[in-house]
Amino acid sequence: MSENENKQQGQFQVELPQETAQGEYANFAIITHSSSDFVLDFARVLPGVPKAQVRSRVILAPEHAKRLLMALQENIVRYEREFGQIKIPNQEPRTIAPFNVGKGEA
Repeated sequence: MSENENKQQGQFQVELPQETAQGEYANFAIITHSSSDFVLDFARVLPGVPKAQVRSRVILAPEHAKRLLMALQENIVRYEREFGQIKIPNQEPRTIAPFNVGKGEA
């Protein structure tokens, strides 16, 4: 399919640079928002290290934050269908934070 045909069908290509392809491991997220943006800070918490360092920040418009929420939900449903329920130990059913932290953090 030619580039013009891809554009006509609403498709586009996504480039994944080599330095980004390895990704960043994060086991902690802090989510904040204003009237116009959602800010997702991803950090790594390590045993014995008293300070978590933010490794990546993603800023989203509210519409994109909601789309991300829906995409994550869809993918979690698919994952659990294939591999079984994701269990979060010692958590109340409606809480998703991996640590005993305040509201707005996951």
